[in-house]
Amino acid sequence: MNRFIPLAVFILSAIDAVTAAPAAASSNPLRGGPRLIGYSPTNTVPVDNTETISFQYAPGQTANPDIGLYLDFEKVENPQPIRGDTGGTDPGPRNLNYDKINPDKLAPPGTDTGVATINAQWPLGLSSVTLGKERSGWSREENTNVMPAATKMAGVNMRLEAAGYRELHWHVAAEWAIVLNGSCRIQAVNDEGETFVDDVGEGDVWFFPPGIPHSIQALQNGVEFMLVFDQGSFSETNTFLASEVFAHNPKEVLSKDLGIDISALQNIPEHKLFIFPGTPAPTDIQEQNKTGSAGNIPKNMSYSYHFSEQPPQLLEGGTVKIIDPLSFPIASDFSVAVVTINPGAMREIHWHPSSDEWTFFIQGQGRATLFTPPSEATTFDYMAGDIAYFPQSNSHYIENTGDEVLIVLEVLQADHYSDMSLAQWIGLTPKQIVQDTLNLSNETLSKITTEKKIVVG
Repeated sequence: MNRFIPLAVFILSAIDAVTAAPAAASSNPLRGGPRLIGYSPTNTVPVDNTETISFQYAPGQTANPDIGLYLDFEKVENPQPIRGDTGGTDPGPRNLNYDKINPDKLAPPGTDTGVATINAQWPLGLSSVTLGKERSGWSREENTNVMPAATKMAGVNMRLEAAGYRELHWHVAAEWAIVLNGSCRIQAVNDEGETFVDDVGEGDVWFFPPGIPHSIQALQNGVEFMLVFDQGSFSETNTFLASEVFAHNPKEVLSKDLGIDISALQNIPEHKLFIFPGTPAPTDIQEQNKTGSAGNIPKNMSYSYHFSEQPPQLLEGGTVKIIDPLSFPIASDFSVAVVTINPGAMREIHWHPSSDEWTFFIQGQGRATLFTPPSEATTFDYMAGDIAYFPQSNSHYIENTGDEVLIVLEVLQADHYSDMSLAQWIGLTPKQIVQDTLNLSNETLSKITTEKKIVVG
């Protein structure tokens, strides 16, 4: 039983008494009398036994807290904030849904130190959605408004229905994107007057530098993509839209600038379009390959990369694919890994010496412990649609805690992808130094790898 139930009954009874006797309202004030302040021999204290709560332990919950086993609360009745011999029961009020999907917040491993680290988690399901016109799509974002410590990068998740547009626009931040499902046509013009158009599908990537105007249109099956920007405070509402540029310049100036009659501008949009339905793109992409005297953007500086066709590297517990400026030159400072982690496997404990890490959980569920010096550690539970953020050189891992393959997108602001492996560091350090530091035996040290595994089986 929960202690808030008797309180609720008391409140409802009081309401019933007032509504049943409106004539007595003057003798039944909204506020109590002075005898309720402090001690009075006539006061009574409600008695509710909070020690008789019915609950279940999850497998591993009574083990040593420092072992830190993953606790699956999904099928556990009334999970409690208990680890081994630490913690205690929670009579409520509480939200059991949050507790069940965040077991490492309800019952943290003994190696955690509370909430001293940054909040390294944001579920996109808590982001407000901007709805496109006439059911053409939607957009939602993550930035420092909701994740204050994520200062280097921000994310936008966008869906366009078939033929839907993300209208012609540009912004002051660089835009890196990966297609999550479906396909779309992307188009741009650079400052040299060179043009670009390409079709991209699930797993493919594009990049637009700051200030380069571009558009995105979904093809016949619609599209969803994740955009990553190189400014943590970036918001989709702060883009420069073609509709707004036209709406906020005098028509006389526009007609002079474009070399057209003012009457031709009478039907331009009065308000921004942002996401809106359009005419389906022609099947033959060459119909939209418009060029001027400068021609097309050179292939080695193209704005798209067909990442879906790059084979993954097979690992002990999953796979990895890396894309960075060494293979995609135009996307300067965007270095990215797509990692798959099999059930029970984990992205090894690592850190990035030259960049923060912005991570999007594409599929599955997992957990990670963020360690920040001198001694702060917090474990987070992530699900598909969540964003994680790990500051530069702060160690972390990602463990698959579900029954399906976990897929994560790791994004760095670096000129090439790199990380430091805890296991490899220990394995390549002279044994005597490690023994003197960590009290590990020669037998134990002989089992530690000297190679970077990336994903441990």
